[in-house]
Amino acid sequence: MAVKVMMPKGSDTMTEGKVLKWLKKEGDSISTGDTVVEIETDKVDMEVEAMGGGVLRKILVEVGKVVPVGELLAVIGKADEDISSLVKGNGQVSSPATARPAEGKTATSAPPPAPAPAVGGTLSAAPPEAAGRILASPLARKMAKDMGIALADIAGSGPGGRVIRQDVERRAAIVAQASVAQGGAAGPARISPSLPPRPAPPLNGPEYVDEPLTSMRKTIATRLVQSKAPVPHFYLTIEVDMKRARELRESAKLLDAELKLSYNDIILKACATALARHRDVNAAFQGESIRYYNRVHLGVAVATEGGGLITPVIRNADAKSLAEISREARDLAARARTRKLLPEEYAGSTFSVSNLGMMGIEEFSAIINPPEGAILAVGAVAEKPVVVDGRVEPGLRCRLTLSCDHRVVDGATGAKFLATLRQILENPVYLAF
Repeated sequence: MAVKVMMPKGSDTMTEGKVLKWLKKEGDSISTGDTVVEIETDKVDMEVEAMGGGVLRKILVEVGKVVPVGELLAVIGKADEDISSLVKGNGQVSSPATARPAEGKTATSAPPPAPAPAVGGTLSAAPPEAAGRILASPLARKMAKDMGIALADIAGSGPGGRVIRQDVERRAAIVAQASVAQGGAAGPARISPSLPPRPAPPLNGPEYVDEPLTSMRKTIATRLVQSKAPVPHFYLTIEVDMKRARELRESAKLLDAELKLSYNDIILKACATALARHRDVNAAFQGESIRYYNRVHLGVAVATEGGGLITPVIRNADAKSLAEISREARDLAARARTRKLLPEEYAGSTFSVSNLGMMGIEEFSAIINPPEGAILAVGAVAEKPVVVDGRVEPGLRCRLTLSCDHRVVDGATGAKFLATLRQILENPVYLAF
């Protein structure tokens, strides 16, 4: 019986996808679990696996074409099987998809599973074996072989414990980090003072170039209009003394050279701690009700390579230590920049944090990520003169701006949350409790 390869639904917001690359060609033999095609969704790039074996009889969508979710991409079947009824109408079918994302997961309304192990952690379980053979996708096997990594050392997060591409990448990162630790930590990155290069304009070229929107940029455009237009934003800004936060960073280096705490890590943990005490900010507008979350799932805005923004989620951040948040945030951000996140890793946040401080931005206002009730914008941590007891002294300050949905968060509610957040950041001993 023929097997259909369909455009999968990679997230709740995905309505269409683009074919990036066919990993098999017509006439190739296909086994169940083989990766057939790579697609671009509104959030990440992902591979689609075959759910049956045979021969790749027909490719219906060429590389670069954007098609709706559920459209037929290709047909797999026996070499002599009649597939004319499937390909009739250029692949427009209404039957359910019979191919799955290679990661084996799509966003659903069910509670998401626990996050994948963070870079720098350990993998405690080896993947299950079937008849003495470790379950792994063909791509994962090839990557592991090329990297010199044993599949037996990798915990699989795919269906039935199958090792997939992301598992190999995580293991490679752990091995690389361990190698750095054994040979001594790398020195600090050096920032070039020179300006970025200026592209040479064509002498006789066109006045401008129109480039089609990527799937991610289309989603950003739609989502931000949905947020900024109907959501009544208002903004609250505070300035925080970050001297003790700096002392915490320096002390952490002495205790654990691999930890490498950032100011953003400390702010994320402080936000989670404050949100656990201000349930009315960890909330979302639901039309006829307000949903108050019992757990804190922090979204962390990350700029991706090639443009666009994605918000990976640190789940149950209020129950995690500062070190756990630091390692998980670093891992998620690294994979977000290269569009390698799994669907459940960028959905379901209850509150978001956007930090432009590392780019020298002192203060800004972020747009709320619906349906969340608020988002925190973090500016640069900078030295500046401050007045203390009538004297001008050197200080280390950071401006934080809370964007609030007035349907959910009132001014006084937001102000109380920010007061707690400032108290924690200026007395980071609270982060130990």
